[in-house]
Amino acid sequence: MGDSLFIIQTTLPSSWKEFEIGSFSQLLIESGAACVQRKSIVSMYNWDGELHSNSEWSLEIKVSSAQLDHVLLKIEELHPDEVPQLLHWEVQASQGYGDWARLEYK
Repeated sequence: MGDSLFIIQTTLPSSWKEFEIGSFSQLLIESGAACVQRKSIVSMYNWDGELHSNSEWSLEIKVSSAQLDHVLLKIEELHPDEVPQLLHWEVQASQGYGDWARLEYK
């Protein structure tokens, strides 16, 4: 196995069109992310004491440890939600994928 990378997970409103998600993803890649994957999901959550169930876009962002803080700050800057879901965790990557992800921004 190769060195570690990070995965960042966030969501965006389902009202966003494909080109808006693509633009958001492009800005993250320009800010240091190696890859952004997106899919449509349904989330159920409690907000201000009320239960909500909404369709959303889920984004999974792969980033090197060197770019993690920069990409997290960019998501916070661009995100439309008052309190965006912003999760991240360290993962082990194959040598080839890890090398590719780290070389993108050297």
